[in-house]
Amino acid sequence: MSDTPTLLIAGCGDVGSRLAQQMLQAGWTVHGLRRQVAALPVGVLPVAGDLEQPACPTAWPQGPLDYLVYCVAASRHDEAGYRAAYVEGLRHVLGWLAERGQTPRRLLFVSSSGVYGQRDGEWVDETSPAEAESFSGSVMLEAERIAMDSGIPATLVRLTGIYGPGREWLLKQVRMGYRVVSEPPLYANRIHVDDCAGLLAHLLKAEAGGAALQDCYIGVDDAPAPLHEVVGWLRERMGVTEWAEESTVRRSGSKRCSNARARALGWAPRYPSYREGYAAILGEP
Repeated sequence: MSDTPTLLIAGCGDVGSRLAQQMLQAGWTVHGLRRQVAALPVGVLPVAGDLEQPACPTAWPQGPLDYLVYCVAASRHDEAGYRAAYVEGLRHVLGWLAERGQTPRRLLFVSSSGVYGQRDGEWVDETSPAEAESFSGSVMLEAERIAMDSGIPATLVRLTGIYGPGREWLLKQVRMGYRVVSEPPLYANRIHVDDCAGLLAHLLKAEAGGAALQDCYIGVDDAPAPLHEVVGWLRERMGVTEWAEESTVRRSGSKRCSNARARALGWAPRYPSYREGYAAILGEP
């Protein structure tokens, strides 16, 4: 590998673009694959392409690729949409690499904590059974297996609930009087979008620096919290006094995810809990 590592981000959207900016600042060469390349950050080498189509993009990078980050978001939220984005899309990218004789040093596959089926508030880490019951979690597990069997050294990065600028669903719900039960507590796991990119960047830099990455890391802040606590805190900060007539919670499960493995590698979230993250979104000091 040269002094200037080369990275391809397949699915260079919100998280991918934030990652790209961090790696550009670190002096890396960054290629970004997405349909609309005009939205890529300045400095990212554009690769216009559709991961759901079998034809290799014409602007596919020439020469060696040191790292691949597969970081897509399904455009359709049904089983077919998930399969097209995560399973078929990954197969396409791996095929394009093989066609050109490119073997990255490592693949980071951005997955989801939805692969865990735990529902009773238990703590979950990378060694916990991943036995998702939902179609989304099951499809993601299938894609994870493809990544791990790709012949490229691979690391899964299972992100929890992403929030941040442009990802303000909970704030909108609170404004409408979002009501959730307090018993039993429904634990929610979060990570700010900037911390998603920061974790991926940390893993890439660590590997490039000679660290031995493990096969999986959970991306989550330091403090999984009961949803009713988060809602109460937001109501106070936002000055919301009205409640919806009925409980509007749509969560069916509850678990607490641990970031101990990522922290052991030296990563720390910029926003350690929902308080710091949502305060930043709300413009509080």
